Amino acid sequence: MNSMKYIITFVMSFLLVSMTNYVAGSIAGVSFDLMGGVIASVVLAIVVLGITAILPDEEVADY
Repeated sequence: MNSMKYIITFVMSFLLVSMTNYVAGSIAGVSFDLMGGVIASVVLAIVVLGITAILPDEEVADY
């Protein structure tokens, strides 16, 4: 079940980065580059997984 976290993180980052890449490229008038989106989504997924590994896994205090 732990590997599902990595798969979903990559898929969601791929969708979000590709959509942003397409919209920004369309506004700027340049062609859509899929490999740029794939590379950026891998970097984004690594950053997100790194942040989740650094943050503590404690319960939130109930005030």
